[in-house]
Amino acid sequence: MTARTQCAFLLMLFGLLPQLSVAEAPPNIVIFLADDVGFSDFGAYGSEVSTPNIDALAAAGMQFANFHVSPNCAPTRAMLLTGVSNHRAGLGNIPETLPPEQRGHPSYLGRLRDDVVTIASMLRSAGYRTYVTGKWHLGHEPGALPGARGFDRSFVLDASGADNWEQRSYLPYYGHAPWFEDGRPATLPDDFYSSEFVIDQMIDYIDGEAGSGRPFFAYVNFQAIHIPVQAPREFTERYLGVYEQGWDVLREARFRGVMERGLLPPETVLGPMPEGLRSWDSLDADSQRYAAKSMAVNAGMLEAMDVHIGRLLAHLRASGEYERTLFLVLSDNGPEPNQPLDVPVLRLWLRAVGYSTDYATLGERGSYVAIGPEFASAAAAPGAFFKFHAGEGGIRVPLIIAGPDIEPGVTEAFSFVTDLVPTLLDLVGLPRPDRVDGVPVQSFSGRSLAPLLRGEVEVVHGPEDVVALEVGGNVALFRGDYKLVRNMPPYGDGSWQLYDIARDPGETRDLSASEPDLKRTLRAAYEAYAEREGVLELPAGYDPMVQMTRATRQRLLARNWPWLLAVPAGILMLVAGWRIGRRRSRQNPEAL
Repeated sequence: MTARTQCAFLLMLFGLLPQLSVAEAPPNIVIFLADDVGFSDFGAYGSEVSTPNIDALAAAGMQFANFHVSPNCAPTRAMLLTGVSNHRAGLGNIPETLPPEQRGHPSYLGRLRDDVVTIASMLRSAGYRTYVTGKWHLGHEPGALPGARGFDRSFVLDASGADNWEQRSYLPYYGHAPWFEDGRPATLPDDFYSSEFVIDQMIDYIDGEAGSGRPFFAYVNFQAIHIPVQAPREFTERYLGVYEQGWDVLREARFRGVMERGLLPPETVLGPMPEGLRSWDSLDADSQRYAAKSMAVNAGMLEAMDVHIGRLLAHLRASGEYERTLFLVLSDNGPEPNQPLDVPVLRLWLRAVGYSTDYATLGERGSYVAIGPEFASAAAAPGAFFKFHAGEGGIRVPLIIAGPDIEPGVTEAFSFVTDLVPTLLDLVGLPRPDRVDGVPVQSFSGRSLAPLLRGEVEVVHGPEDVVALEVGGNVALFRGDYKLVRNMPPYGDGSWQLYDIARDPGETRDLSASEPDLKRTLRAAYEAYAEREGVLELPAGYDPMVQMTRATRQRLLARNWPWLLAVPAGILMLVAGWRIGRRRSRQNPEAL
């Protein structure tokens, strides 16, 4: 930390910061975290979707072309906030799909562990105001909500997703949409729309202490573009007709867009779609029309998110805070392939709770939409696979960092989500604290990207450095130009494959046969990582959707057991009454 920054923090802590110049004050930090946004979904990354506010941040800052996260939401969010691996943070997998054999293990708590410290706690201990809005999904047990994890104010959803128009669950796993404000159960307003609401709340929080002179950390979590995909009609209508040629044409167009922007090496080959997916031509005309509009809703939801990001940017410009704010834009994983409408039980539940799948109102209030695996594959282009899998389509996502002293440009340097906490501390001039609120701060799994952002170096991870992740049996291990990967069913086969990811980011040429020694070396490196980080192997026959179905059944029984008992009890009472009546009538026929 420089002497000037040290002075700024000391004055800030004693309430004297307003006397400092903008150049001397520590910067604000705003993180915009999108949900299930693929590598090529933003305009700056090759998309046909209009995202001018995000694109402007990309042009003003550094755009990352080789940034990776986990293939699932909560593990990524845990690493983003703590700077340590998802297993060390307690989120080895999302809690909804944990098998019984892993529940209760310190690496699989389904919430942040008590022995990890968030970037919010670190910044708050240094005098920052800290706020979070939107999806949390890191637990709501005592000590798990944001107020106990370093945030001054919070309005969050502790679930994997929810409706975007009203306070209702999107899956039978949840009995309701669990929103919390400052640690207490909260009710959403009648005019709620998720992307608008999380920005409104964040503006209110920032303005609520605007006169304090202290910098702020704002963590904005969107539900866009997670299932259910929903958007105001005026946004959806802008994309009607855009997707009528289908997902194969879109994948090729996205690939061209990525390559035209110079985001990947010239020799890159478009990754394959997973086996078993439908061809566009196999759909009848009505099905094609429905799928194309579903993708139009998806695009409209993404553009709506960008519009509301623009509202916060405009507010910060008007208040004079924009020039001294660091901005990060990223996604928690690749595109969502699940299509609940194809699952009979879920389809029945959706009808039972009143969701509509009518073409005319797709994406609007009361409607339920998903894009399915084929369009998800297109949104992940040029990567293979998508969310839930460790192929590049599931874990390579956009990252944009813009703000004071950030060198504009595009970088192909490898980076990982655990790099962001040390990066932010470096950018605001804070060393890693030894202890916060009595909890020792663990060594970070990642490395600071600050030298890269300042134009001082071209890479931060060297050719022998190992970076690995595991979620639900899906594994990716990077070392230099190479990637060892295992993709599990339903779209992977569980085998280990090896790629030169620097030259083949589409994962089209498995090097297992030609580089057996390297593959063995990387397998050994993964085993060491798994042992060190507390990774547990999955039980034989594990299927995440089957596990979620079982967990849903258990929850439904737990929530509804009084009614389930009442029905047979009522039937028994009726039968008993009928029998008593019959017995009396036989004993006293004249009573009839």
